[in-house]
Amino acid sequence: MSVQEYLDKHMLSRKIEDAVNAAVRAKTPDPVLFISNHMRKAVPSVITKIKARQILDSRGIPTVEVDLYTNKGMFRASAPSSDSSGMYEAVELRDGDKGVYLGNGVMKAVNNINEKISEALIGMDPTLQSQIDQAMIDLDKTEKKGELGVNAILAVSIAACKAGAAEKEIPLYKHIADLSGGTNLTLPVPAFSVISGGKHAGNNLAIQEIMILPIGASKFDEALQIGAETYQHLKAVILEKYGAQGCNVGEDGGFAPNISSFREGLDLVKEAISRTGYNDKIKIALDVASTEFCIGTKYDLDSKSPNKSGQNFKSGEDMIDMYKELCSDYPIVSIEDPFDKEDWEHTKMFSSLAICQVVGDDLLVSNPKRVERAIQESTCNALLLKLNQIGTVTEAIEVVKLARDAHWGVVTSHRCGETLDSFIADLAVGLTTGQIKAGAPCRGERLAKYNQLLRIEEELGDHAVYAGEDWNKS
Repeated sequence: MSVQEYLDKHMLSRKIEDAVNAAVRAKTPDPVLFISNHMRKAVPSVITKIKARQILDSRGIPTVEVDLYTNKGMFRASAPSSDSSGMYEAVELRDGDKGVYLGNGVMKAVNNINEKISEALIGMDPTLQSQIDQAMIDLDKTEKKGELGVNAILAVSIAACKAGAAEKEIPLYKHIADLSGGTNLTLPVPAFSVISGGKHAGNNLAIQEIMILPIGASKFDEALQIGAETYQHLKAVILEKYGAQGCNVGEDGGFAPNISSFREGLDLVKEAISRTGYNDKIKIALDVASTEFCIGTKYDLDSKSPNKSGQNFKSGEDMIDMYKELCSDYPIVSIEDPFDKEDWEHTKMFSSLAICQVVGDDLLVSNPKRVERAIQESTCNALLLKLNQIGTVTEAIEVVKLARDAHWGVVTSHRCGETLDSFIADLAVGLTTGQIKAGAPCRGERLAKYNQLLRIEEELGDHAVYAGEDWNKS
């Protein structure tokens, strides 16, 4: 085949002429680079290759990482992971071989991507997120994504979302806003974990974490500064009272002094806040994770104290009274999972008091059926969004719409097993959730999210809006 025949066959002469004309109109100082980019844009992008591997998360436990390729480049994503999966949430696929990573390997999920998902998605347009996600759901054929594994499906879904943004040549958060049909972009208020307990720490504190929210900051940059300074002041307070051992941290970076009561932890945080001088800018949130210490219909607040366990049971009504007192004595504006995941009655009773935001995590597990029930029964008034509980970017967008339509607050959340993937930062901005929970202002896998929010705020410039006092407005 001659050169002219080749040019004619692929209609290259016309395409090259169009590129040269565009370069002339643009008066580009580098015509070769301009023409190269112009030609590349003329080719519709499709998924050309998907390669998955096993990596380790922040706990040293395996998770899934994916490299998804289009003619625009390679796009990497990894799936966060959790301690366990509830009966209403999507299922992580683990290998189960106790001789390898104590049974926690994810090579089955990796192979599912490399052998099954890859074959189904190659050739698809990365901008068509819902079609990509639906193709994986159809391939899996189970309600909880147990065949392919939510860790496999989610990693590919996130990678495809990043590729879609690149194809449109817009920031990831803007692409997510487009997918959701939204137009506003808002930097969320961070809920910094500062005291860890529950399953995330080795102390005697039954509740999972105490967080601070810099609601009074004027922009995210200031919020991060407030969080970081308060965290360092808290370290000094704990050091003075409990010594260096008290400054050990939990899985998400919060300090884990050997305390056992709500008030002991809250007093430490209150003292740290007072030392910063930010009293009027910081509010407090609790993640009680009550399911972990619920026995029957009672709650054992001393469940982690061997010598006291079983001596301090509280009924649902007792817990409501305790929360009322705490919200009166401390600047608490949000409580997550104040009751057991099946204790809809007391959650509704407490929520109806309108004392603070009541967030459903174990109660809802980002499951649209559970969310719809909670909306109908007025059980709580905020959703904790965890991507790997539901499994795809599209489904996450849909469940946020459910919450928004009910005028709920939405908290975009990390997991205890995290990676350096910062996707949830862009997700929080693109979906304008107003709140993000990504751990303490320390540890690389947590800061990856907060630092990405700094970059987004810088990129938006004068158009950047920080949720601030409107943190839980839908």
